[in-house]
Amino acid sequence: MTSTTTTVESPLLAEHRELGATFTDFAGWQMPLKYGSELTEHNSVRHTAGLFDLSHMGEIDIAGPQAGALLDFALVGELSAIGIGRAKYSLLCNAEGGVIDDLVVYRLADEHFLVVANAANAPVVAAEFALRASGFDATVTDRSRETALIAIQGPAAESIVRTLAPPAQSDAITGLKYYAVTNAVVADIDVLLSRTGYTGEDGFELYVPAEAAVPLWRALAKATTGAEGVPAGLACRDTLRLEAGMALYGHELTLTTNPYAAGLGKVVRLTKDFIGRDALQHLSQQPARQVLVGLKGTSRRAARAGYAVHGGEGEAPVGIVTSGALSPTLGYPIAMAYLDAELAEPGTALSVDVRGKKEPFEVTTTPFYRR
Repeated sequence: MTSTTTTVESPLLAEHRELGATFTDFAGWQMPLKYGSELTEHNSVRHTAGLFDLSHMGEIDIAGPQAGALLDFALVGELSAIGIGRAKYSLLCNAEGGVIDDLVVYRLADEHFLVVANAANAPVVAAEFALRASGFDATVTDRSRETALIAIQGPAAESIVRTLAPPAQSDAITGLKYYAVTNAVVADIDVLLSRTGYTGEDGFELYVPAEAAVPLWRALAKATTGAEGVPAGLACRDTLRLEAGMALYGHELTLTTNPYAAGLGKVVRLTKDFIGRDALQHLSQQPARQVLVGLKGTSRRAARAGYAVHGGEGEAPVGIVTSGALSPTLGYPIAMAYLDAELAEPGTALSVDVRGKKEPFEVTTTPFYRR
């Protein structure tokens, strides 16, 4: 049988090959997993800077007189309240309250928003918005394939971006707040510059037309290596976001999880009408059977996604690990897991079945790492 699966290529694919990247298929995209040592890449982001190609993410324009109203109806948050030049994290849920995707919404103008969706979900998110736009004076345009996204993360990120921008924009870059966005010129290229991040470090995202990706990447790569940083792949991005206690769709968030169990009830606005409101209203009034918690281990063996969590020797499982790794920064195993609510108090001693052996862990607060 002939496969009809099409691999999508980043506009920076040739750049990654030139750098000797090891590739992985991620949501149908061929993306760099690492360029050399993922530990080196992880530590570079923590201490200097790492340069990421995130062109696999989805970018969806929502524009028109009722763009804000559409977003309020489509998402769990009150997105119409975002100020121009600011951003907000939100969730797209189904009628049962299950999470279709978690995403970031930027307000670019009074009637113009940009929704950034996870790569695996981008087509579904675009289709959902198109469906939910019925009856609203707003247009939904999927710009994912025509947009490239490059991120620079780490303590040196601001200085790297400033060295490539005109002097007149230096103060604007320094003054750009967390979860804010502005138009800028970087390496003589017009970019949409945001300051959000997914690593626990300071950092910027640069959105450009796909055809401008290569010269922008080359300029940023030169400046990053000049600051003793490195290009970084998806492998270290995963350990960085785990240390920062950030959810990953498909692990901590799925169609079978809801915002309250995931600790994201604060982003839900039940005072407005939106798809999934009735289900989430009901869930908000019920004690969660399982909740998302952080775990830290005392051995050197890491808990991985899917491993069972136990409350004591010989007991039935009381939870399941959603993400886990040996933390490069902290030097011990960390994990996130859905756990029976009565065991979720920090300090509670547990064990995780790591390939047939019970390894000691305890519940801890997240994030595991703070800069």
